[in-house]
Amino acid sequence: MDPTCPSESIYNLIPNDWKEPPQPPRYISVFKTAVKEDMQKFKTAMKTMGPPKVEVPSPKDFLKKRSKEKTLPPKKIFDRNKPKKPPVPLRTDHPVMGLQSEKNFISTNAADVIMGVAKKPKPIYVDKRTGDKHDLETSGLVPKYINKKDYGVTPEYICKRNEEVKKAQEEYDNYIQEKLRKAAMKRLSDDEREAVLQGLKKNWEEVHKEFQSLSVFIDSIPKKIRKQKLEEEMKQLEHDIGVIEKHKIIYIANKQ
Repeated sequence: MDPTCPSESIYNLIPNDWKEPPQPPRYISVFKTAVKEDMQKFKTAMKTMGPPKVEVPSPKDFLKKRSKEKTLPPKKIFDRNKPKKPPVPLRTDHPVMGLQSEKNFISTNAADVIMGVAKKPKPIYVDKRTGDKHDLETSGLVPKYINKKDYGVTPEYICKRNEEVKKAQEEYDNYIQEKLRKAAMKRLSDDEREAVLQGLKKNWEEVHKEFQSLSVFIDSIPKKIRKQKLEEEMKQLEHDIGVIEKHKIIYIANKQ
C-alpha cells in the first residue's frame, strides 16, 4: 500500500472542524532600541514642521492698496532770497584797528564814470514775437565772410584735385582709344581668302588620307578614340571651308 495515501475509513467521511494555524512570531529588528535612542537624543523640536501653534491672520487685516509704499517726508519751502547769516567769528579773531584812508571814493567813482567808454550792447536778434533772443554773431546773418581777401576764390587743394581728376580721365580716354584701335576689324583680300581656303582644303585632304589609312576592324579603345578625333577634325574643316566659300567678304579682328 502507498504510504502517502491514507487508508480508507468510514470516519474520514465525517467533516472535521478547520483550525486556523498559529501565526509566526513578528519580526523585530535587533537595532530597534539603538535607533530609538538616537532619535530621542538628536531630536529638535519644531525643526522641520514649524511651531505647533501659529496665530491665524484676521480677515480684516488684508493687504491694502499702496500700503507698502514708502512715504516721503513733507516738502520744505525753499526761499532763494532768504539772507544767509555770516559765520560766527572765532574768539581769537580781532578787528584791525586804526586804519584810515584819505581817498575820496565818491569823486573817484564819478571821474571813472565820466572818463570811461560806454559799454556797447551785445548784438542780438529776436526770431519770435514772444521775445526769444539769440546771439547775432554766431547766427550767420552778419555778412562778415564776404570781407575776406580770399572770398570767392577756389581753394588750392580743390584746384589740385581737379587737375588730378582731369589727367586721370585723359589717360583713361587714351587707353580706351588704343584698345578700340587694336580691336578694329580688318577685311581679308581676295588673295588672302583664297590662300586660307586652299590651306583648309589641304588640311582636310591630309586628315582624310589619315582617316582612310585606319584599319577596317577597330577592336580597341585607342583606335576608337583616334577615329572619333579624326572625324571631328574633318567635320570642323568642312564647316570652315563652307563658311569661306559662302561669304565673299570676310572681316577678322586684329591680333593684340
